[in-house]
Amino acid sequence: MKVVRHTMKTRNLKMTITEYNNLVELYADRVYRFVLKCIRSEELAKDIVQESFARMWKNRPEIDGNKGKSYLFTTAHHMVIDTVRKEQRQTVVEQVPERGHESNYSDLREILDEALEKLPSMQKSVIVLRDYEGYSYKEIASICDISEAQVKINIYRGRVALKKYIGSMETVI
Repeated sequence: MKVVRHTMKTRNLKMTITEYNNLVELYADRVYRFVLKCIRSEELAKDIVQESFARMWKNRPEIDGNKGKSYLFTTAHHMVIDTVRKEQRQTVVEQVPERGHESNYSDLREILDEALEKLPSMQKSVIVLRDYEGYSYKEIASICDISEAQVKINIYRGRVALKKYIGSMETVI
């Protein structure tokens, strides 16, 4: 009787050019939307997306082609955090007066975007990934390099803060 040893198939980790090009085609727009929602600057978002893909290309030999999506979003996420921190150090925080009942804002989307801007970067990132991009908790945990429990906590806290900021519908309308 012949004994067949099952050896783990080792895959060359080097991402192929085809895999890289597929990732560009599949995820460039999604990464851009994610970054834009987080930082609200089209030019900065384009720069971050371009730099994320450049870093992925540079590190191609160390990246498993099947994990390219995760690498890409994680890189973009970390760059967003770095950018936000850098901007916070460079600018003086301005006090924005709270809205009173006399405000006549009927555009809930505008108010929601404004409220989203006030969230801490991690809460903002997980809410954008979950509610705007539709990622699972597991995918978000991988992208943000946190546990699924931390993802759920950040989403909960972010949603509570958004609800508190927006207030009742009568105030908005």
